[in-house]
Amino acid sequence: MALTLRQLQIFLAVADTGSTSAAGEQIALSQSATSAALNELETLLGAQLFDRVGKRLLLNDNGRLLLPQARQMRDGAASIERQFAGADPSVPVSLQIGASTTIGIYLLPQILAQAAQQYGRSIPQVTIANTADIAAAVAEFRVDIGLIEGPCHEAGLLVEPWLTDQMLIVAAPTHPLAQLRHLLSFAELNQAGWLLREAGSGTREAVEQALVPYLHYLRPAGEFSNSEAIKYGAAAGLGIACLSRVVVADLLASGQLVELETMLPPLERNFYLIRQSKKILSPRLSGFLELCRHASRMA
Repeated sequence: MALTLRQLQIFLAVADTGSTSAAGEQIALSQSATSAALNELETLLGAQLFDRVGKRLLLNDNGRLLLPQARQMRDGAASIERQFAGADPSVPVSLQIGASTTIGIYLLPQILAQAAQQYGRSIPQVTIANTADIAAAVAEFRVDIGLIEGPCHEAGLLVEPWLTDQMLIVAAPTHPLAQLRHLLSFAELNQAGWLLREAGSGTREAVEQALVPYLHYLRPAGEFSNSEAIKYGAAAGLGIACLSRVVVADLLASGQLVELETMLPPLERNFYLIRQSKKILSPRLSGFLELCRHASRMA
């Protein structure tokens, strides 16, 4: 068997685009050459990797089995190239970074600014999504490293506790609960309408883990795909919310939100650094990890 990186590159391009013609455009090959290379790979492996549906090529179970392994091999080769290009400051090097929403918006930019000072022309490529999606991207080698704000349920990942985040329960100053002059009881919180993140979000899971043991159920007043929408929804009086202090600091300072005083204990959650256990760490990626760890020590 003479499997080559080029064959795997072509396989990945077809998997990403769904056709040999589009894949050929992506990797600068003709459609016929791309199709021939794919057929050669399937013959070499003795297995069909795609289902042919009209003009579309859809990964079948064999293809899905090969996909993360192909990405790992491509990633390893790219890491070798980056490692030996890293000594030349004229060569821009890209880090693929995945971050869940709160981290990506509020914490990651400062770390990237520090990385830019240290690495010069290093070009970060950042994917921001919910925790479940980032963990899947790390597991499949689509990003080099993940920074997430909820528990990680993907197998095969190294999970490193990173930062501790304080969660606050907030509402508009005009909300009925904000008018009460006593510590809010569990029953009062239980009756309130909550603004929540979508399922799969680290914030949603952290909020439920923190509150459900005391309140048993959170009555949804709305579900949103990012925390910015939730905080402005709370400021508009749509409901109450449990959000990171870093998310709501600006609206608390301006008086558009107030922190609700409750009988709940202090609410905290962990942020995590995650990476594939088989991931090859280039010097730049190792350096970025150290920048993240330094940020946790300064927090």
